Amino acid sequence: MSRPDANILPSQRALFDIPGDVTYLNCAFMAPLMHSVVAAGEKAVRVKQHPWKISPPDFFDLPNQGRELFARIVGAGHNDIAVIPSVSYGLGIAALNIEVSAGQEILLLEEQFPSNVYPWRQKAKDTGGRIVTVPRPPDGKNWTTAIIDTISRHTAVVALPQCHWTDGSLIDLVSVGEAARAVGAALVIDATQSAGALPIDVKAILPDYLVAASYKWLLGPYSLGFLYVAPHLQNGRPLEQAWAGRKGAQDFARLVDYQDEYAPGVKRMDMGESTQFHLMPMAIAAMRQILEWGIDNIAATLAQKTQGMAARADAMGLRPAPENLRAGHYLGLGFPAGVAGQLMERLSEQKIYVSVRGNSMRITPHLYNSDADVDNLFGALESMMG
Repeated sequence: MSRPDANILPSQRALFDIPGDVTYLNCAFMAPLMHSVVAAGEKAVRVKQHPWKISPPDFFDLPNQGRELFARIVGAGHNDIAVIPSVSYGLGIAALNIEVSAGQEILLLEEQFPSNVYPWRQKAKDTGGRIVTVPRPPDGKNWTTAIIDTISRHTAVVALPQCHWTDGSLIDLVSVGEAARAVGAALVIDATQSAGALPIDVKAILPDYLVAASYKWLLGPYSLGFLYVAPHLQNGRPLEQAWAGRKGAQDFARLVDYQDEYAPGVKRMDMGESTQFHLMPMAIAAMRQILEWGIDNIAATLAQKTQGMAARADAMGLRPAPENLRAGHYLGLGFPAGVAGQLMERLSEQKIYVSVRGNSMRITPHLYNSDADVDNLFGALESMMG
């Protein structure tokens, strides 16, 4: 949740290339890139035109900058962060290193995003473990209580998001983490739908692993992400045996002096080619802007936007999730007769972009949205439902 002393930020639309007739309320699908992020990417591509300008230190400086910035976003140390290409890659590392015995349980949520489901289904198949799916709580109830009530002495892994991707339902990860540790279960977090838009503090949550893709609320490029690994697990096994994760890899002249010892921290978990010459500068530019705005301020501003939209939706007879049960940057709307099949198509014809996930219309604004965007959406809904 946002801090009470957070500031409401003015519109940042000028930093993005969003035409005036476009109403984009779909950041949970994919964030648009800021001008500064595009410029960083274009400059990075130009660098590859002239590879004689790239030197060995560049292979390490760029990913280390990315680690440092993501570490600040989640309250970690930079040596706790690995560079990865995707959520599935990071969760593959978690599944590889967490022990699950025959008969033990891996706890997931109903309708959880598949990247945080498939690795655990395979893990259960390989080990004789069992998937336990927490059903969606009834209206007015919260996920946190349902999750804690499902954790048992048989639970080996609790794999969750910070907020549910379909409607933004919020989970108290601090409380869930305490319950997981009480039975010796590992806590694995997919923060793709919250990192950059909600405060996250791994020192309070104490997850074993936390992963986030760059292309949503981190406002960065596709095919890049970051993995936090708790200190007690940093001697684990990587998915790849990349040369850059070994001790002394900075000395290119001695790379054939093969090393069994890894570099400090979790660099051993990095993807191959983790420098990401063309993508990492974009992620760095985006995360610098996020930190300049302040995550508490982003969270407070987006919560104010969705509160106003929830009130308008309620007046129309739609069903917004209660404010205390959802993340502030998300608004899921339930329709009395269900979401009409042509609704998204009709909205997109008016250049209004939202999503349908499960049984909810998912509205996910960011700082580039204005009051006019909100008026456009609800004007269109009123016309369609009138």
